[in-house]
Amino acid sequence: MTYLDALQTTLAGEHAALFVVGYLGAQTSQSRSPQLYATLRESYDGHRDRRDRLEDLVREAGGEPVAAGASYELPQVRSEDPTTIAAAGLAVERACGATYGFLVANATGHGRRWAVAAVVDSGLREIDLGGRPRTFPGR
Repeated sequence: MTYLDALQTTLAGEHAALFVVGYLGAQTSQSRSPQLYATLRESYDGHRDRRDRLEDLVREAGGEPVAAGASYELPQVRSEDPTTIAAAGLAVERACGATYGFLVANATGHGRRWAVAAVVDSGLREIDLGGRPRTFPGR
């Protein structure tokens, strides 16, 4: 697998994460669950920034960024139920951590440092969503 392939795979994962996290945010009550809402908002902003950076990296590597899908599978959550929404958000962050771990294995230099920072960010957000600290986030 090439670095460009790993970037494209990670970009595809970010497209899916944005779709799902946006949906989860829309299911969350800002007034009833302000902390969860803030965490999902932060998650959305972070994934959007990483998606944009990945598109730049793909172009720098000589590729055309993979497009977002028209739709993605959504988790089954009960509207405004913080427990199921947080669990679904936790699953998104774990999946992203694993995907970025794959990018770490296929990158070097600055690209690897950036991917490691993304793994750490996803790991921290896992904790915000009720996950437990793990030795190797994304694994």
